[in-house]
Amino acid sequence: VRWMMYWIVFALFMAIETFTDLLISWFPFYYEVKMAFVIWLLSPYTRGARLLYLKFVHPTLSRKEKEIDTYLSQAKERSYHTMVHFGKRGLNIAATAAVQAATRSQGVLAGRLRSFSMQDLRSLPDQ
Repeated sequence: VRWMMYWIVFALFMAIETFTDLLISWFPFYYEVKMAFVIWLLSPYTRGARLLYLKFVHPTLSRKEKEIDTYLSQAKERSYHTMVHFGKRGLNIAATAAVQAATRSQGVLAGRLRSFSMQDLRSLPDQ
């Protein structure tokens, strides 16, 4: 549970930091403060990740649990229908390509066979 709390808080920190890094990275000692914050999150003595998780993250997730579940079920349905749609399209494209390749190769094969005379075909071994 401790590591789950840490990784959730750290992931949120990294997501927020991606956008704010451009705005505040020019402050003096920014990178040192960021490193100290990550150490504070990770430290078993300060339990910073646990504190932030229990104070901010968990209450927010609990409040929005129904919305999150609804969104996940909608995403699951959409992804299934999308995969079925693209799967059918992919199979249709592959089947069309296979039929076209077969018809082209039939013509090439027939043309090559027509170029042989009967005597050429008799001279081939019976293997």
